[in-house]
Amino acid sequence: MSKTSQQNTATDANGVSVIHSQAHASGLQQVPQLVPVSPGGGGKAVPPSKQGKKNSFVDRNSDEYRQRRERNNMAVKKSRLKSKQKAQDTLQRVNQLKEENERLEAKIKLLTKELSVLKDLFLEHAHNLADNVQPVGTETTTTNAESNAP
Repeated sequence: MSKTSQQNTATDANGVSVIHSQAHASGLQQVPQLVPVSPGGGGKAVPPSKQGKKNSFVDRNSDEYRQRRERNNMAVKKSRLKSKQKAQDTLQRVNQLKEENERLEAKIKLLTKELSVLKDLFLEHAHNLADNVQPVGTETTTTNAESNAP
């Protein structure tokens, strides 16, 4: 099987060379290759959405243009209102959380004071019990001494 191919080079409107090649003997289709025309590698790539708009003239008095502008203006207003509402909601949530935080901090202070009072009461009660109870060894010794005394 012999391979014979032809290459055709063409330049499109964007200044890019397109190389088309055809292979006669193979049944495979080859993809065109894009090669920049300038030796330096070309300039910035233009997005497809802006390629057609670059050279087209827009009649600012046309009905289509007015409708597009009105739709765009409405979309901008809607977007700005939505953004403003979101900022207000966030601010309101921040204020709620601040209030809740203050309430919780006050509750922490109150519970800390209550804990301190209860600890003091417990320690005082435990100390009083320890003073009133005599050790077991001394109590038996005193009783034995008292029972042996004439």
